[in-house]
Amino acid sequence: MYFRRSAKIGTLCLLHESLTVNEKIFDWAFAWSLLPKLLDALIITVSATILGMALAMALGLFWAVLRKSKQPVLHWTATTIVEFFRSTPLLVQVYFLFYVLPDAGLRLTPFQTGILALGIHYSAYLAEVYRAGIESVPKGQWEAARALNLSRSHTFKAIILPQALPPIIPALGNYLIAMFKDTPMLSAITVMELLQTAKIIGAETFRYTEPLTLVGILFLILSLISAKMIRFTEQRYGY
Repeated sequence: MYFRRSAKIGTLCLLHESLTVNEKIFDWAFAWSLLPKLLDALIITVSATILGMALAMALGLFWAVLRKSKQPVLHWTATTIVEFFRSTPLLVQVYFLFYVLPDAGLRLTPFQTGILALGIHYSAYLAEVYRAGIESVPKGQWEAARALNLSRSHTFKAIILPQALPPIIPALGNYLIAMFKDTPMLSAITVMELLQTAKIIGAETFRYTEPLTLVGILFLILSLISAKMIRFTEQRYGY
């Protein structure tokens, strides 16, 4: 009886060792089968990044202009908004917009809420970037425009802004890449972006190595491509 039990235990141990040895750490066939689904999720990630960055650039310029205003109410309102969104975590803002906006009567899809959260959050940082670019333009430009009897708004659009934008292209590009890497936070409000899709695949198949590895590779490739495009834009328009 003892020898039979020992033999069974020994057989089970050998079977377990055999399965452990034969199990692949990374299954390339399984990884390739996941690629179409991950590429579909990558489209959502890239779309959220592009739309969020467009919103952030527009809002950031708006905050920067208000902070340059000589009216104290506009100046302090814009300053308060910028400091608030810079000083609170993005995830908290995502949750706040997702759960509070419907109570305020504004119903958005999770994807739209994610774009809004990314745009507002990063607009606070881009406002400082714009401010630095605007302040780098010599004050003599304003004085020359005033001497030519140009309006303040026309001076800003036609003279100051074209000189302020080229030097801040690298900073804008850095925030674009940072936003791209922050899109996984949108999974907290059920946006099926790249990382969330990989996590669901891992939960269904009990294999996390392949999907998470592919996610890391896709993020790396897109980040390198973005950095290359930013460098080209800087060389083309930065001087």
